[in-house]
Amino acid sequence: MNTNLLPILFRADYLSKVQMEAVTRELAQNQMSAPTALMTANIFTSEELLTILSKLFAEPVSSIHNFQYETTCESINNSDLILRHQALPLEINNAVLSLAISDPTDLDLQDDFRFATGYQIKPVLVDHQQLTGAIRKLYGKHISSNQSDSQSVSDDDLASLAVLDDNEESDAALNDDAPVSRYIQQVLLDAVRKQASDIHFEPFEHSYQIRFRLDGILQLHSSPPAGISRRLSTRLKILAKLNIAERRIPLDGRMKLTLGDGRSIDMRVSTLPTLFGEKVVLRILDGGSVALDIEALGYNEQQKRDYLTALDRPQGMILMTGPTGSGKTVSLYTGLKYLNTPERNISTAEDPVEINLPGINQVSVNNDISLSFATALRAFLRQDPDVVMVGEIRDLETAEIGIKASQTGHLVLSTLHTNSAAESITRLANMGVATYNLASSLSLIIAQRLARRLCQHCKMPHDNDDHRLLSLAQHYPSLKADQVFDARPEGCDHCNHGYIGRVGIYEVMPITRQIAEAIGRGASSSELENLAVENGMSTLQTSGIEKLNTGVTSLRELQRVISI
Repeated sequence: MNTNLLPILFRADYLSKVQMEAVTRELAQNQMSAPTALMTANIFTSEELLTILSKLFAEPVSSIHNFQYETTCESINNSDLILRHQALPLEINNAVLSLAISDPTDLDLQDDFRFATGYQIKPVLVDHQQLTGAIRKLYGKHISSNQSDSQSVSDDDLASLAVLDDNEESDAALNDDAPVSRYIQQVLLDAVRKQASDIHFEPFEHSYQIRFRLDGILQLHSSPPAGISRRLSTRLKILAKLNIAERRIPLDGRMKLTLGDGRSIDMRVSTLPTLFGEKVVLRILDGGSVALDIEALGYNEQQKRDYLTALDRPQGMILMTGPTGSGKTVSLYTGLKYLNTPERNISTAEDPVEINLPGINQVSVNNDISLSFATALRAFLRQDPDVVMVGEIRDLETAEIGIKASQTGHLVLSTLHTNSAAESITRLANMGVATYNLASSLSLIIAQRLARRLCQHCKMPHDNDDHRLLSLAQHYPSLKADQVFDARPEGCDHCNHGYIGRVGIYEVMPITRQIAEAIGRGASSSELENLAVENGMSTLQTSGIEKLNTGVTSLRELQRVISI
């Protein structure tokens, strides 16, 4: 950990003493570079830091894109060194290696590259975000290369697995050093490195494919031989402690992947018997990578204010709605983090527990032993709770207990699977909940979707003559067609095909007295939505238009996630 940069910035009056001490503590607690810590603390942007360093050290600024660094990195063939130091070999000329760096004070970095390569080192100052983006594109992040390389499996190894006799299958799957085991480990590490949310292992009649869900979109990762289908599913079931002899019914389990930096990541495993073998889907539950910051979720100021107002109430029910994978859990846990103080007793029932939050009592639902949401909720109410979170309202019993809890001095948070905020009320009424109970207990309903964020480095203006854009502008006068951007299909060093990360699109409906009266008299979902819009609610569609106007997402992405 190099901290030489901080006192230099302090002496040059670019850092206050308080800022320097705070960043120094951050560096002591977390393994990161000084530039990363300075940007994480929001002291400098990447561009501001680059300008300051260029001035202080009289170094010219270069762009990584001016070099064929992919070829140079391949010839150096030392990804562990590159990942450890976050420096990138750019070119080799007359026994001199040009090395992209973002911290000129890190002399150990230059010494290590000089020793490992045998070349003289010429440091080249580049933008920190540009540097880390190029490294991420080449190698990913979080996982050291020696861990990944040690698991590598050749095509010949996979081909040999496809011709194993059936009686050799179990031996091949049980042995941790067997090619099938190393291949699966390699796939899992690749998925975590690329920050995938799900991994799909899919058998077909004459082929097999493995796909990753990246930023909500499935993308093909690899196509191993179809003959190893059973070996792959057997190994995955062994890792998840499932019955490998049972291939006729769906099975569910969990497994843990240990990374080289000491972290471990839970994965939820689901098998499904298909016509040509077992399909296996892994959901990656990497709670440690989730930033529970309400500022980063994508709410506008009014929506954020409505959410925080509901959280500040001592009682009532807050519902998050949307399809699977729309970010409901993160939104709930952001609220729980806001509420998580020593004065509050908070309990949650989840299936499964996806994010570990210290200070909160978390219960994992297990229907095999009759520990259902309703059972856990009843137990919570005997535990002197202030705040209760139920992972999902699936039946009338859970709904009624949650509503009674919200009516007796508790704040209750939960989720539903509905398409809009107003439809949640109709769904609960259809379950059998009395409308007068809904009117008296509900305080806020949030419907949400997740859209991919445009890469701010390579996004390009949208074609103003696009008929879809022109048609949309007629329906939504607030749309500013000249401010709409599109993704660059080939992407850049910072992104994945023009997108990086996701942002929430929200419909936040506070239950005002007027809306509560309408619920009590049995108003339809369309009536409730119209009433909420009159009171200032932004629908999913109008919230999406806001994201278009600010260049956060694209028209194509908006049409994919919401009806617009």
